[in-house]
Amino acid sequence: MTVKIRFQWQILAVLAVIFSTSNILFAQDTILNKYGLWVIKDAGTLNSTTRADSNKLMVDIKKLIPNIIFDLRYATTNNFMHRKLYPTVTTAFIRLAAAKALQRVQTELNILGLGLKIFDAYRPYSVTEKMWQPIKDERYVADPKKGSGHNRGIAVDLTLVNLKTKQELLMGTGFDNFSDTAHQNFTALPQEILQNRNMLKRLMEKYGFKPLETEWWHYSLPNAKDFELLDVNFKKLKKITASQRH
Repeated sequence: MTVKIRFQWQILAVLAVIFSTSNILFAQDTILNKYGLWVIKDAGTLNSTTRADSNKLMVDIKKLIPNIIFDLRYATTNNFMHRKLYPTVTTAFIRLAAAKALQRVQTELNILGLGLKIFDAYRPYSVTEKMWQPIKDERYVADPKKGSGHNRGIAVDLTLVNLKTKQELLMGTGFDNFSDTAHQNFTALPQEILQNRNMLKRLMEKYGFKPLETEWWHYSLPNAKDFELLDVNFKKLKKITASQRH
């Protein structure tokens, strides 16, 4: 009887050590920010959340959709901030659930001789904080008090291109145009532009994305709160995605 009790206590002691160790590792990146939000910055913590749900995996869009085109504006000075907000990058990242949906959109477009061009996808939370300062208008920039779909890896900014010429289809405005003309419900435009916008919207919605009413180029998955806010840099994401298979 004494041996049995001692053995049970030994098991409990081992479990306690395992539990406390995992808590220490997890607690390294669970401090809430000044807005009371949990923003993951550590690759290890990100990995711990994705192990429970593979749809949360961050993936390299180029690996999943090789013929997609990128024009990553925030890695250049060609954006509304007029400065580089990202390091030099040649691909973009997004959650697996969103990436698979994008892949379906691209496949259907390819049949028509068209494809997608990505302006932005995952955006580190710290970049959203920088963007908010000069604009402070939630119609066009996410409030850091809430975070954005980009920070959660489920939003994408994109347009349509002709695969043969690589030229963008006419959409009425450029990317990051903060005017009524860029709104989804703005109809005082030539028929060709309205048809192009409608095609993009129809296909994105068909595969689960929801449009942002003030930006024709912005789409995201609807279940935002199922995905944690991230501030993991691109260098870490590249390492994480390098060995992934889907």
